[in-house]
Amino acid sequence: MPKTAQHVQSIHVDLHANKLSMEEAMTIINRFLSLLTWCDDQYAIAQGGWSGNPVPVAVPKRDLAFTTAYDWVFNRDIPDSDEVRRALALYREARNAEQNFMISYAVLNYYKIIEIRHHGWPASTKWVADNLPVVLGDANDQEGITTFLAACGKEKPEMYIYAACRVAVAHVSPNWPSDPDDLVELRRLHNAADVMRRLARRFIRVELGVSESPFRHSS
Repeated sequence: MPKTAQHVQSIHVDLHANKLSMEEAMTIINRFLSLLTWCDDQYAIAQGGWSGNPVPVAVPKRDLAFTTAYDWVFNRDIPDSDEVRRALALYREARNAEQNFMISYAVLNYYKIIEIRHHGWPASTKWVADNLPVVLGDANDQEGITTFLAACGKEKPEMYIYAACRVAVAHVSPNWPSDPDDLVELRRLHNAADVMRRLARRFIRVELGVSESPFRHSS
């Protein structure tokens, strides 16, 4: 149901007609939101809901500013591949975290997308090293690149991403202590996450072959 002056946009599933449990229906809704996040590169959060109504019931909105889209431009199917579904789920989690300033979680999930196929640090850092030049050399998106390279210092960028970002936020690293209250550290991770987001999108697009188009069978 679309957003109106009184209601938020909402997704409704007929549990009886589709022979689904509430948990199964919520999983389908999450898959749908992950696909939207991938195509639009915007965050999408499921804020919960309920079951039991015989017909869809609009959800009252909070008193927040909003805009309304007049056209619904989307025609995609949930992917059949477990790898792709997991990658899109991780991407939405990372995008949501980045949008809501939980930057450590964003950094970790962006890297986990690469680890879907490249297990262990030698394989994952090799993939980053092979693909990072395309990201760093994109003439249409140079925002934050100079800051990122300065943060790497003398360390190879792929090792900086792995050790100073992925390991630092996932473990208590003596070499890279990451304090989420430290503003300088937060800025460093936000900068790294922006580069890692571009790497994650490249992995999903190129290695997993997922189109960014909102239309089915497009590339």
